[in-house]
This record gives sequence, C-alpha cells and structure tokens, in this order.
Amino acid sequence: MPLAGTLSIALAGVSGRLIEVEADLSAGLPGLTFTGLPDVSVLESRDRIRAAVLNSGLTWPNKRITVALLPADVRKYGSMFDVALAVAVLAAAGEVPAAAVSGVVWLAELGLDGRLRPVRGALPAVLAAREAGVRTVVVSPGNCAEAALVTGIDVLVASSLAEIVLALRGGAALPSAPAGHPDPAAPLPDLADVVGQPVARRALEIAAAGAHHLLLEGAPGAGKTMLAERLPSILPELEPAEALEVTAIHSVAGVLPGGAGLLRRPPLQAPHHTSSMAALVGGGTGLGRPGAASLAHRGVLVLDEAAEFKPTVLDSLRQPLESGLIVLHRTGGAVSYPARFQLVMATNPCPCGAAKDTDCSCTPDARRRYRRRLSGPLLDRIDLQIPIDPVSRAELMQDREAREPSVAVAGRVTAARAAARARWGAFGWNTNAEVPGPVLRSSGWRPPRQALARLDAEIERGGLSARGCDRVLKLSWTLADLAGLASPGSAEVAEAIWLRTGRAAVTSA
Repeated sequence: MPLAGTLSIALAGVSGRLIEVEADLSAGLPGLTFTGLPDVSVLESRDRIRAAVLNSGLTWPNKRITVALLPADVRKYGSMFDVALAVAVLAAAGEVPAAAVSGVVWLAELGLDGRLRPVRGALPAVLAAREAGVRTVVVSPGNCAEAALVTGIDVLVASSLAEIVLALRGGAALPSAPAGHPDPAAPLPDLADVVGQPVARRALEIAAAGAHHLLLEGAPGAGKTMLAERLPSILPELEPAEALEVTAIHSVAGVLPGGAGLLRRPPLQAPHHTSSMAALVGGGTGLGRPGAASLAHRGVLVLDEAAEFKPTVLDSLRQPLESGLIVLHRTGGAVSYPARFQLVMATNPCPCGAAKDTDCSCTPDARRRYRRRLSGPLLDRIDLQIPIDPVSRAELMQDREAREPSVAVAGRVTAARAAARARWGAFGWNTNAEVPGPVLRSSGWRPPRQALARLDAEIERGGLSARGCDRVLKLSWTLADLAGLASPGSAEVAEAIWLRTGRAAVTSA
C-alpha cells in the first residue's frame, strides 16, 4: 500500500511525546520530503536512511515520498527518528507488512551500512512510550541496558535494519533486551583521608544529614577540596524513583556509561572555574541540553575555587537553589531539567592564596573585592558557611587509622535522614532542606519559645535575613535529628546560628 505509519518519540528535556511517522508514496519526481517541523538532523536522515536501505540489500522506492511527523506543531530534534522513518517508507513500499509496524515505537539512529546506533535519551523516551500506552519498543544494542530498566513494556533489541526487516517478514523474532549488568562501582574517596579539620568534618556531616548547601573558606592546602569531594561517600543511596530520574537526565545528556543500569549513587559534578553559564545550568542549540547543575540532580555540585568563577555564572544558580528546577527558554520553545542538588563551594579568602594571613600580600580592599565575587543573594542561600584553618603539624602526622572513615559517618547520616523522612514524608519531603520556611515557622513545628530567644535576638540586630532565619531553623532540625532529639532546643539553635553566620549567637537583653 502507498501509505503506512509507525511511531517514535520526540524529547523535550526529560519529557517525551509520542510522534506518529507516516509515509506516503505517490507518482512524481523521486525524492523525500518532510513535514512536521523537523530540525537539521532529521532532514539529513533522508541520505542516511536511503543508504541504509540500499546497503541492507533492500529496494528504495523510486517514487515521490512524503513523510509526515505528527503532531505537526511539535518540533522534532535528533537522529532518534531514523529507524522509524526507514520502516515507514519500507512499509509504504510493500517491503514489510504495514500492520506489523503499526503501534511499535522505534528509537535508534541508522548508520550508512544499516546498523542501528545508540541515541541520547533512550530511557526517558521508553518511559514516555509506556505512558502513552505503547506495548512494544525497539532499540539498538547500545541502548538496551537503559531501556530494559523500564517495566511494563516489551523492549526489543535489533542490531541492523536487515534484522528488523527479516523479523517483520515473519523470520526470527527480535530478542528482548537483557537487563544491564554494570561493573562493580569503584570505591569512593574516604573521609579518613582528610587530615584534621574537626569543625569542617562536622559541618560536612550536617550538610549530608539535611541536604544543606555548604561554603568552605580558608587557606589553600587545608583540605577544602578533599572534604567537598567526599560528601557523596556519606550520602545514602538513591531511592528507586530518584535513581530513575537521575539516570534519565544522564541518558539525555549522553553521558550514561554503556551497559549501565540505574545510577544508585548520588552523582558528583565538579566543573572547572572557567565553565560557561551554559555548561553550568544548561544550554546549546535547539532546546538546550542539561548542564552540570542538572547532572548533579539528587547529588552534589562542587564549585572549587568558587571566587574564580564569573559572578554572573555563579548567580545563575540562585533560582535553581530555591526551586530545584532549571527552565531554559529558546526560540524553539522551553525545556525544563530537574536540578535539586547540594551545592558545595570552596574558596580561598584572597587572590594570593597565602597559607597564613601574616604572609598575605593582598590589600584589605583586594580581599573585600575577592569575597564580593560571591554575591550576597547567593551566600544567603548557603546554609553552612564554615571557616577552614590550616592543618597543624600534629594533625598532619596523625595515623590514618585514627581518623573516622566515611562508613561510620554515613551510618549517622542515614539515621538522621530516616528521622526527617518519618517526620516530613507525609507532606512529600524527605530532607529538612526541602521543607518550606512557613511550615517551620508554623505553630505545629516551631521550636519552643525559649529555644528561639537567640534567633530572635540575631534577627533584631540585623544579623539574619528572613531567608537566613528559615535556613537556621532547617539546620536546627538537622542537628536535632543527629542528636536523636524530638525537636530542636537552645543548643541546636545556637549551633545553627554559628554554622550559618560564623558568629556566636547573641543573647537577648
């Protein structure tokens, strides 16, 4: 028959939409034309699929071919449509039964020799197909491990166009995609490697327990970067829904390891200080791809040498720090990526980076300018702001066995997070950092009046903003969870104020 149709998926961020691919053959000048807002990569597929069909030993129809990608008002990006286009044309030409390709989603790029190649975003595309009610999806061998993570849908794998045609003609059926068997995860850096810094280690544990943001400021070589990079080692593994979300983002970005299953560990992203705004929050041509902030979703975003980043790049994080979402608006539309990460910034106190203040060659004005590269609104969103002192000789020579390892700290973090989840889980929150300030200030969850006396005094003297007050309350609840308390007391509020401001809590008159 001269008309046939099949299915594919168009991705916008980590969301997908079912696309009907229809091919019509008619008399006229031979050629292939598209309708339905295809981008350049889709338009280029006319040469790829023709070569793939011919090199697979099949006949390319010598007719006028019109392909419609429906809905026509949704822009289509990427090479994910290659196999669907080829199958639709072959079905319209009578090379394969049209009924056999109807209702099947095809997600793969075609090589000129007819081999199926992997594409970005296979996991969210299969999820979208399942949500649309599709029962069968065909992917390439390079995408079969991630596609097989989706349950409730038949995921088949094909290595070549010729294999697909043989199966459609009644030959050997396409095999089901086997589950991925990832290599054993490499061990994470351990906190036992960090020399000294008991205050910073305590702050790191608090940050992990409550999912709080952290700033480490101090002399170079004191262990700021080592501490930041070891935060994932004390975080609990991702829940199944979180792991699927994280894996989908990495799939869209094209950085998912081949053959990998779910990403169970919280991801770590540590972009260089020369990174652009697009590299940090996402961007690029078309609708834009996820940046480091989204790749760190449910994990840790480390900004080492934070004051060396461009201030405009740093300030681009202010909105996702509050909303946990990055929305990129482009002329072709808008795309959103989740970005609920823990931010850890490490910085020197001045440009020269002297090990001791007495050796610093910077003027007071230069030190102030350097610190002002971290804007006030950004710092107001950082829960813990910790000064780092140089390591002493006695600490440097301490045996590694005497330092607490990550596994011991992770046990306390897991217990504290379990307490927070038991308290807030009914509201849809898992950590103290997620709880809105109005809830913490409401009568049902506000700490006792006597416990808030120091916080009230700090607000009266102008030492905390309204946002800062809420951050102190969140920290207080995390400190209470680590101590096994039912609610924060005066000691927890006072410690939270110090962790937030670096100042001892004042007392009311």
